[in-house]
Amino acid sequence: MNRIMTVKKVIGIPRAISYYGNYPFYYGYFNALNIEIILSDKTTTDIINKGVEKVVSDTCLPIKVYVGHVLNLLEKGCDTIFVPSLQSSAFKINNCSKIRGLPEIIRNVINKSFIMIEPTIDITEGISFKDFCYDIANEFEIYDENVINNAIKKGWEVYNNFNKMTNSGVNYEIALKNAIDGNIIQKSIEVVKPLSVVIMAHGYNLFDERISMRLIKKLDKMGVKSYTALDVKKEDALNSIREIGEIQYWANELDLTGTAAYYMLNNKVDGIIALSAFGCGPDSLMVDEIQYHAKEKGMPMIHLTIDEHTGEAGFVTRIEAFVDMLMRKKRKALEKNNIVEIPQKTVKLDRTLTTV
Repeated sequence: MNRIMTVKKVIGIPRAISYYGNYPFYYGYFNALNIEIILSDKTTTDIINKGVEKVVSDTCLPIKVYVGHVLNLLEKGCDTIFVPSLQSSAFKINNCSKIRGLPEIIRNVINKSFIMIEPTIDITEGISFKDFCYDIANEFEIYDENVINNAIKKGWEVYNNFNKMTNSGVNYEIALKNAIDGNIIQKSIEVVKPLSVVIMAHGYNLFDERISMRLIKKLDKMGVKSYTALDVKKEDALNSIREIGEIQYWANELDLTGTAAYYMLNNKVDGIIALSAFGCGPDSLMVDEIQYHAKEKGMPMIHLTIDEHTGEAGFVTRIEAFVDMLMRKKRKALEKNNIVEIPQKTVKLDRTLTTV
């Protein structure tokens, strides 16, 4: 990249990979530093195809999508783009090699001149989150520690508000919008559906509606309540991994192994849906772990793999077949207890609406 270019107080953030887990923090942090954020467009087939053209064929779908989003920002005229290197989130708790090497991937596949803001967080090597934030600010010639520390505080405020909402059952999109607007809302009505499932998936696969093909909305129309990693506190997910006799190795393992284990151990759901990108090594290991434990506990599970060629018709057919199987299984269990119908009711929860 051409480092002679002057860095303006504008930053482009690709709507992919860490965006789905960290954007609430990024929003609070960059706004506190008076740095304007430009987001890439939501994922489209065109964005995917442009990313696919730039990388080798065996690259996983999330990276292809990320490359497409960087290109989308360049098309918008944004020449300063945020491409963090997220090495390890705790001592020897690593991200996959492609996420760790994301700046190098972008540098080598996109042959255009632009400024890449590429801070690193690597707890294993002693590079802290505070170092990560200071590196970003320094790139914009911001060196005042009070200003940077205040921006970090603002970032955590938005992030924590987002987590409070998702932990209370507010869905991803609504929680993100309200966190950015400075609001905290909590659901006052909870509809109990005939079936429930936990989806073990990375946020960048699940909450990108083009990649997941609106999986959560499809399940909702089928009368299935979906739980995700956003519904589980991190300490509960980590404790659940330990309870099934496993250890955390991957940085995103709480989203998959921890989330699925939590709901499986507490018998809170009727089944497990694993959603992962085709060819993802870490995901295949985590899915295999949960499949082993789900089989032991008699918990139905389906593994859906996605890539740029995945067709929606076949995707929906597999989901429908899995839901039909869960419904038959639940109906038989209820019949044994002389219950004729699968109950469905609305429960009033004691939750309030507040604004900060």
